[in-house]
This record gives sequence, C-alpha cells and structure tokens, in this order.
Amino acid sequence: MTELLTDRLIIRAWRDSDLEPWAAMNADPEVREHLGDLLTRDQSDASVARFRADFERRGFGWWAVEVRDTGAFAGFAGLDEVDDGLPFEGVEIGWRLARSAWGNGYATEAARAVLAHGFGTLGLAEILAVTTAANLRSQAVMRRIGMTRAPEDDFDDLTVPEGPLRPSVLYRIARPL
Repeated sequence: MTELLTDRLIIRAWRDSDLEPWAAMNADPEVREHLGDLLTRDQSDASVARFRADFERRGFGWWAVEVRDTGAFAGFAGLDEVDDGLPFEGVEIGWRLARSAWGNGYATEAARAVLAHGFGTLGLAEILAVTTAANLRSQAVMRRIGMTRAPEDDFDDLTVPEGPLRPSVLYRIARPL
C-alpha cells in the first residue's frame, strides 16, 4: 500500500495499534459533532476492517495519519467513492482528526498530500468534498486546498435523519492542467 509523507505527517496503512485511539475518536462527541452518532468499539473496529478491504479491492481509501516527530496517531485522511443515495457521483476527499491534533494544520497538510496522490497517481479528473453546512472548520480546509463551492450544489443528505446534519455542501476541485 502506498504511504504518503509530508513534512510533519505519515499517511499510511492502518495498524492494529491504531484501533484504540481510533475508537476513542469515534466515541468523542466533539469529533463526531458533524458526523452523527458515536460509535461503539465494535463499530469502530469494523470501520477499519472496511478501510483495509477497500484498499485491497480498489487501491485507494482511508489511510491512518501519524505525526512523524512523535509517532502519535492523529486520525485519518484519504479518498472514497461517494456514498450511494447522494445526488452526485465521484471520488471524495476527507479527513478526521483527534481533538489533540486540532489546530496544527494537519488536516490541510494531509489533504494536500491526498489531493496530489488522487490527481497524480490515480489520475482522477476531479475530487469532491462533502460536509454538513454547519461544519465551518472542514469547509475552511476545503478552501485552503483550493476547492470551491457552488451554492446551487448544496443539498439535503437524505441518507441521514432529519435534523442539523442533513443540510450539506459540496466542494470540488479539478485536476490541474
């Protein structure tokens, strides 16, 4: 599996040692604020099994993110096929960090590396990003990495229950010429 290196991060395959800090992230209400329900340890472990299987099947997916200087697990970043039930298709970029990693620019740094991989190695023509309308921090990262939003692409995500997580925004970026 490909490993991406940045100045401060290693974006890499999942290790069994990542399961505990990943589960802690998925049980943190602040980390899950724009994602929905908290996950149990079993649900969290099952998500890593899916991430690993996706990489095996298609050659891309969600990587674990590690801080190079300390070896600390920081979260995840990567690419995924857009979920069924959304009003568009394509490949989306995403990231999620533990609260201890917030405020360091890691999401932007990881996202830039993932974009470069998606355009350069995978040859994608366009990469999308989706988040709730209220998730202003993720939208700021999307803008920092050069993505743009067209308000007419905003949508209600009918795959989530009625409530504050349903209004969603779509950002896009095309492969540089």
